[in-house]
Amino acid sequence: MTAPVLEARDLVFGYRGGPPVLDGADLAVCPDRRLAVLGPNGGGKTTLFRLLLGLLRPHSGEVLLDGEPLDRSRRGLVRLRESVQLVLQDPDDQLFAADVGQDVSFGPLNLGLDDDEVARRVAGALAAVGATELVDRPTHQLSFGQRKRVAIAGALAVRPRVLVLDEPTAGLDPAGVEELVAVLARLHRDGTAVVLSTHDVDLAHRWADDVAVVAGGRVRTGPADQALGDTALLAGARLGPAWAPAVARLLAELGHDGPPPRTAAELHELLDGPAGRAGRAERSAVDGRPATGR
Repeated sequence: MTAPVLEARDLVFGYRGGPPVLDGADLAVCPDRRLAVLGPNGGGKTTLFRLLLGLLRPHSGEVLLDGEPLDRSRRGLVRLRESVQLVLQDPDDQLFAADVGQDVSFGPLNLGLDDDEVARRVAGALAAVGATELVDRPTHQLSFGQRKRVAIAGALAVRPRVLVLDEPTAGLDPAGVEELVAVLARLHRDGTAVVLSTHDVDLAHRWADDVAVVAGGRVRTGPADQALGDTALLAGARLGPAWAPAVARLLAELGHDGPPPRTAAELHELLDGPAGRAGRAERSAVDGRPATGR
């Protein structure tokens, strides 16, 4: 694992008149690890993101960029915005220009780049999210899924090293979720550290390398298989279990010692293979039922 680009250490924060939302929260964003952040509504996920972006100031603790405490001067915050971009849950909170090209160009123009470089960045960002054909489309004529992709393109046009997405799959149909997951996978392969929050534990399991569970003011982080197989941790965060770790435990009981399936297709392939047939035969010998398929 490489050194974190962005890090939170022992963050404490609460809104005026209320109890602490975060009470000693730690989080590390590493460029070679895909990170999913989970937790109940009101548990502190969005607050944590806003602290990482310098939009809120912690009561205690610190945020570090490249190992150095966050510089809250104007120059330091500009550097932070160039390195880390946040995409909000509702794209309508970010889209404001008349058409897509104008909206995506907003960040690069604010960096003082010349017109040719702005045009290159807009084209590259739209291509990255598969939305090149939308460049001249009025933003109010976009579908919800298209608005999501354009909001991400607007963040990518700044060319951040870290992209933080707050509930990016909310409101998308299954096909839209798969399209977005493919986009995020491409971004990660191209070198962007991607962090997303979600309530979908199965999505987190199949997409993320690491999972951070925010609950009770703390953040508990671990490999996706381990964290999402911890039923007590998930219950404390008001989350249901992920199906893949549960299936892996059942397979282990049947003697399967290979890597656990992460998708339904992988599970089907495993069940239809020799190990699956052997397990069904063993169960049928014990309980007297036919060794049928799934």
